[in-house]
Amino acid sequence: MSQLLDGKAVAKVLKEEIRVEIAQWKDKGVQPKLAVILVGDDPASVVYARSKQKVCEGIGMAFELFTMPTNTPEADILARIDVLNKAQDVHGIMIELPLPKGISKNTIMAAVRPDKDVDGVHPINRGYILSGQDGLFPATPLSCIELLIRSGVKIAGKHVVLVGRGETVGKPLVFLILKHDATVTICHSKTPDLGAFTRQADILIAAVGRAKMIKKDMVKPGAIVVDAGINEIPGGICGDVDFEAVQEIASLISPVPGGVGSLTTALVMRNVLKGIVLQGGTL
Repeated sequence: MSQLLDGKAVAKVLKEEIRVEIAQWKDKGVQPKLAVILVGDDPASVVYARSKQKVCEGIGMAFELFTMPTNTPEADILARIDVLNKAQDVHGIMIELPLPKGISKNTIMAAVRPDKDVDGVHPINRGYILSGQDGLFPATPLSCIELLIRSGVKIAGKHVVLVGRGETVGKPLVFLILKHDATVTICHSKTPDLGAFTRQADILIAAVGRAKMIKKDMVKPGAIVVDAGINEIPGGICGDVDFEAVQEIASLISPVPGGVGSLTTALVMRNVLKGIVLQGGTL
């Protein structure tokens, strides 16, 4: 039976580290602040926005939520972003997704200043991932790496097989994990004989968005399995890995919930602090 990669425990440590750093910034006269823009009333987005507010309040970070009606013109959203880009007391900007129909996600996300883009989706930040330069990077790929490192896993020299090539997790994760000197194989839902690749993995990361797609016979005994998927099924949510079966042969495995997703909000907050430095602040 495998041991758990405990995202909740790692998140607790991360939040405490962030709380300490926020106090240090305050001592320097800087109040770290996250601004969130919510367009429309998508129930999940409202919940996510409020959960970020709760985390901010718990660690001493200022938070401001800007709610805009579903029928808000794109120009008005861009105008709000422009104000926040110029606001010296705002260090991170986040756009809750999905945006209403008729609003260009690419246009909106590209309007956020790269050094305030705590989602790490601006084209410049995506370029920095590719080139190896420092920038603000997406929270979920960072969570996968953070969960491994904080759990004592050495990534260097390991064969990492990544199942998933999405814009949010898969593609950024390829280049972020290469920086840790892993050998990386990329697969996806259309890879023929997927199991032939996944069984080679020392570290198997699933981010394909299909419930319980990774079965026990697709995993090498003793492998480390990171499940970055989240899928709604009758009775709750599950990951991309058949957890109950795979945990019988994996050495370490992350649960869903309680794994990768537990770290994401904390890493968004860490991006806010990193943004302060990129904007010219020094501790």
